[in-house]
Amino acid sequence: MPELLPIHLLDLAAEHAPYQPELDAAWQAVLREAAFIQGPAVGQFAAELGAYLGNAHVVPCANGTDALTLALMALELPPGTEVIVPAFTYVATLEAAALLGLRPVLVDVLPDTFNIDPAAVRAALTPRTGAVVAVHLFGQCADLEELNAICQESGVALVEDNAQALGATFTFAGGETRYAGTVGEVGTTSFFPSKNLGCLGDGGALLTRDAGRAALLKQLANHGQSRKYYHQRIGLNSRLDTLQAALLRVKLRHLPAAQAARQAIAARYDAALGGIIGLQLPARDARSSHVFHQYTIKMTGADRRDALQVHLQQRSIASAVYYPLPVHQQPAYTYLYYKLGQFPVAENLCGQALSLPVHPCLTLNQQEYIIASLHTFFDV
Repeated sequence: MPELLPIHLLDLAAEHAPYQPELDAAWQAVLREAAFIQGPAVGQFAAELGAYLGNAHVVPCANGTDALTLALMALELPPGTEVIVPAFTYVATLEAAALLGLRPVLVDVLPDTFNIDPAAVRAALTPRTGAVVAVHLFGQCADLEELNAICQESGVALVEDNAQALGATFTFAGGETRYAGTVGEVGTTSFFPSKNLGCLGDGGALLTRDAGRAALLKQLANHGQSRKYYHQRIGLNSRLDTLQAALLRVKLRHLPAAQAARQAIAARYDAALGGIIGLQLPARDARSSHVFHQYTIKMTGADRRDALQVHLQQRSIASAVYYPLPVHQQPAYTYLYYKLGQFPVAENLCGQALSLPVHPCLTLNQQEYIIASLHTFFDV
C-alpha cells in the first residue's frame, strides 16, 4: 500500500495522463493559429457543450463568478432587489448579487441533500424579490420542480448555479428530463480545474434555452457590444481564452467516462459504509442524477468530524471541509444582519460535513484503504 500513498482529493495529473497527447495537440494547434482571444475553439466548444446539455445555448466567459454576475446583470434588476440564495454555499453565489448592489437574502438548506429548501424560499419571498439562485451542490440537482413552480407563481427569475453539477439531470413529474442549468432563466457553471469539467486555469459559461437571452449574455460578456466599438450596454470583459476552450473540447469528450467512474466510486462507498452509526452517507433525490463533484458524508458533531479528518490525514488520505464557515458569518456579509442560529441546518453542516476522495482515477486499492481507515475510526 505505501506505493499508493498519498491519496489525493483530486489528481489531475493522473486524470490527464491517458489523453495527454490530445491535450498537447490541442494547445499546439492554438499556438499555430495564434488566435488567442475568441479563436475558433471558443465557438466550437460552446456548440459541443450545448449539444451535450440537450441543445442548450452556451455563452463562455472568464470564470464561474463572472457567470453568476452576468446572469444577474441580464435580469436588469434595480439596485436593492432581493436575491434569495442558500446559506450553505460558496461565497460567490451571493458575492455576485452584492457586487451589483442587489441584496442577498439567505435561506436554509435541506438536511439530507444539502440543497436549498423550497419551503424556506417560499417563506422568504417579498414584493422586493427578483430572483432565486438554486445551487446544485456537490453534483446533485436542487428541487427544480418545486423551485421552478415557486418562481413562476411569484414572477421571479430562477437562476441555477451549476458549477458543481454539470451533466446532472432532473426528471419532472410529467416525465420530462432536463439537464441541470437549463431549467431556469439562466444557468451558470465554472471550469475551475477542480470541477468535473475543468480547464487548466479559470473559465466559466452561461447556459440558457432562450436564444434571445443568449445573445444578451454574449453582449454583456463582451463589453456590452454586439459589434466592435459599438456598445449598447454596460458590460464586462469576460471571455474564455481560446487555449482553455481548446483544452475543454478534449476534456468534454472524456467527461461521460469520468462521470461514470465517479458514480462507481460513490456506489462502492455506499455499499461499504452504509449502516455505520454516526455517519450519514450522501442522500439521493430519486428525481436527480448525481455526478459526484464531491462525495460528502455528514458526522454528528464538529469535534467528531475534525477527529476523523485528522485520522485520515495521519494515514495520508486527503479530505476537505466544504464549507467551514456559513456565509452569514463571514465578516464581509455582517451588513446583512443575520444572527448565529438563524440557519441551523447550514450551521450544523459547516461542523459536520466532510468530503472524501472521489476523483475518477482513484484506484480500487486506494478506495479499499480509505474504507478500511474509516472502519478503523468507527471501530466497525
